[in-house]
Amino acid sequence: MNWNTYMGLFDDILEKRNILAPYDNPDYFHYVQMNKARSDRWLKRNPLSEETINIIKSIDTPQKWILITEPWCGDAAHSTPIIYLMSELNPHISLEIVLRDSSNLIDSYLTNGGKSIPKLVVRDENDNDLFDWGPRPAEAQKIVLDMKADNQPYAEVNKVIQNWYNKDKAVSVQEELNGLFAKVKV
Repeated sequence: MNWNTYMGLFDDILEKRNILAPYDNPDYFHYVQMNKARSDRWLKRNPLSEETINIIKSIDTPQKWILITEPWCGDAAHSTPIIYLMSELNPHISLEIVLRDSSNLIDSYLTNGGKSIPKLVVRDENDNDLFDWGPRPAEAQKIVLDMKADNQPYAEVNKVIQNWYNKDKAVSVQEELNGLFAKVKV
């Protein structure tokens, strides 16, 4: 699906046009509400750095970006809008959104054996993987893993990581992706 269809899925869920599992669960419905607001905020702010803009605009061969995600995912609410904004900078980039829960694609891009999302897969014009990134910036990943190792409750992990994203202002996502693009010589 494309970005507009993906964002339309949020509206379908919130307007109760999609009551399939897991969105029939009030907790997931609440996650979608929060994630829609977060995504909209990032799209409005458009915090792309000059460095990111220059790197993405310098891509001169076709690339396919596959973004594996779900509306319920809190990390995705912070990263997927940034990835979308980046993809819009260059006509050589096509962005495809794949829902984790209705595809087996994530099985090829596991994180420590888990189906963690969001996951961005960047492919060249011949459909060869250039790299994949996700499910969150390295610093945020360390925070989550450390808190889980300390058996912190999910609510506390979620609160800490959401605050981290707000303070980071989408810098880490961009820096990590910029570094990966530099390695594949865009």
